Amino acid sequence: MDKKVISTNRKAFHDYLIFDKFTAGIVLTGTEIKSIRKGAINLKDSFAKIENSEIFLYNMHISPYEQGNRYNHEPDRVRKLLLNKQEIMKMLGKIKKDGYAIIPLELFLSHGFAKIEIGLAKGKKLYDKREAIAKKTQDRDIARQIKR
Repeated sequence: MDKKVISTNRKAFHDYLIFDKFTAGIVLTGTEIKSIRKGAINLKDSFAKIENSEIFLYNMHISPYEQGNRYNHEPDRVRKLLLNKQEIMKMLGKIKKDGYAIIPLELFLSHGFAKIEIGLAKGKKLYDKREAIAKKTQDRDIARQIKR
């Protein structure tokens, strides 16, 4: 599969436990794809919501394109995601039943089209974050010892 990763939401992996992943298309307007290809995008505080059996992405910042003049887009507008009805209904069931959130994980280009990988996630507690940091430090120390 031809996949070029443009942006990754590293904060999502730190703050959330990811349970399920989906790949969705994004409805873009005007110069947004040019800004995405330049990498002028931020997924940090973005999230998705399901409204009227459609899924929308909020707070994804795509910087305005420099040569876009009056045809430029609004940087923080709400964008529609393209998924199958079955996938949306599966997500909706898990959100209502188990209290999951929909968080974007990475944005990539696939065959020239912008796609986003979203995950069903649950927020980590403070002790989970500390545990993850401790495990990462342990793994790093073990790797150093093996290298020597």
